[in-house]
Amino acid sequence: MAGIHLFMGDRKPASETLHAWLIVMKAWQSVSRYVLPALVGHGLGESDFRVLEILLHKGPMPVNAIGPKVYLNPGSVSVAVDRLYKKGFVSRVECREDRRVRTVSLTEKGRQMFLPVFRQHTALIKRAFQDVSDEEMQQLERVLKKIGKRAEDLAERKALHSLHKLQSDFKAPQ
Repeated sequence: MAGIHLFMGDRKPASETLHAWLIVMKAWQSVSRYVLPALVGHGLGESDFRVLEILLHKGPMPVNAIGPKVYLNPGSVSVAVDRLYKKGFVSRVECREDRRVRTVSLTEKGRQMFLPVFRQHTALIKRAFQDVSDEEMQQLERVLKKIGKRAEDLAERKALHSLHKLQSDFKAPQ
């Protein structure tokens, strides 16, 4: 029993971690409520913005490569790309070797529309973080990266465990 107590003593109480998580979520929601109207004012939704941002910074890429980079599922990426294509902000080109692959690029019209939107977005985010010192910003980045890395590791372990369980369920009896 003492071993369990020592092990449990190394953990933060659930109420503290849950409270911290709620604060992170409320901050995210508040910042989103603050910046989203500017995007909507330009006729863009959040998924449109994410697609345009990745194309602006990373250049042309296959449709299926966009989703994982901007945390959107394939359906949401397709809908966003279709919307942006209809507005003339992106182009789509089929790969000659594999017609299933389409490369999406930011058009000049898209670049001209999006650069001012992105600059405004950057200014709004900077303003939201205005009261955070450089030291606090560095600490926040370190802590959030640590949490994110840990959650990613746990998700990978869970996926591997599920895969191993699935494989063992399908092994032939000996």
